[in-house]
Amino acid sequence: MRVTQSGGLDLNLLVALEVLLEEQSVQGAARRLHLSEPAMSRTLGRVRKALGDPVLVRAGRTMVPTPRALAVRAEVSAVVERARALFAPGDTDLRTVERTFTIVGQDAMAAAFGAELFARAAAEAPRVRLRFLAESHVDAPLLREGTADLEVGVIDTVAPEVHREHLCDDRMLGVVRQGHPLLEGELTPERFAAADHLSASRRGRTHGPVDRALAGLGLERRVVGSVGTFPASLFVVRDTDLVGLISSWGLPLAEVLGLVAFEVPLDLPPLRLGLAWHPRHDADPAHAWLRRTVRELITRVCP
Repeated sequence: MRVTQSGGLDLNLLVALEVLLEEQSVQGAARRLHLSEPAMSRTLGRVRKALGDPVLVRAGRTMVPTPRALAVRAEVSAVVERARALFAPGDTDLRTVERTFTIVGQDAMAAAFGAELFARAAAEAPRVRLRFLAESHVDAPLLREGTADLEVGVIDTVAPEVHREHLCDDRMLGVVRQGHPLLEGELTPERFAAADHLSASRRGRTHGPVDRALAGLGLERRVVGSVGTFPASLFVVRDTDLVGLISSWGLPLAEVLGLVAFEVPLDLPPLRLGLAWHPRHDADPAHAWLRRTVRELITRVCP
């Protein structure tokens, strides 16, 4: 697609800017756009001149976007995607689409359906690249800013511009090492609360729905600490007497590590699993394929 304004500005610079911000590397952008590195460097120079900003600056051995580049990133992505949708034929051949899709969500989900999603992409959209990002410890408008294309998991954003789709409900399970004392005899709320617990929280939280359910029974558990991801918590649980929590998505990981999952003896709220994306992707056939494929994979393994 080669489009210019009457003033002579090449709108393909927007495509280059989008790729440069995704790759944060002249070499990576050159590879994506099938250009030589010198040609990509010249294109970056033109982008800088058109935008009136350095766009990417050196930070040690890497390059990072400037505040101005980050501020316009979402708008650039939106314009490029609208142009793609406008000029794309109605029967877009996914095998010819060259895109990088970024999916953000809990790391256990990447472990649960990542392999099959990569296999589906190889078979149906072989030029599409997939990037999984773990949830951050801080809330950021990743979908609005274009940092991520799709959010998967428990969607807690309330941003009005984000589309949300509920897929199914999951539940929390307890997890311990084999031979743990909690596995012997009847598991009561009292016995569950009396054990030492480990929290898995990207924000470092040690209090949540389990604690509220226990408080309703006049009980309190002791959380000795927290780790940032569920896989990390499973390795800690494997080698200690600590009690961890996972969703059913984490069961394959727990089984690989020889851990035992059990029903928590409490009335806990369900985990509402779904998808979220920015509406600028609605008319994009490639993004529609991504949503459809992830939707199929999630609902197939929903409890």
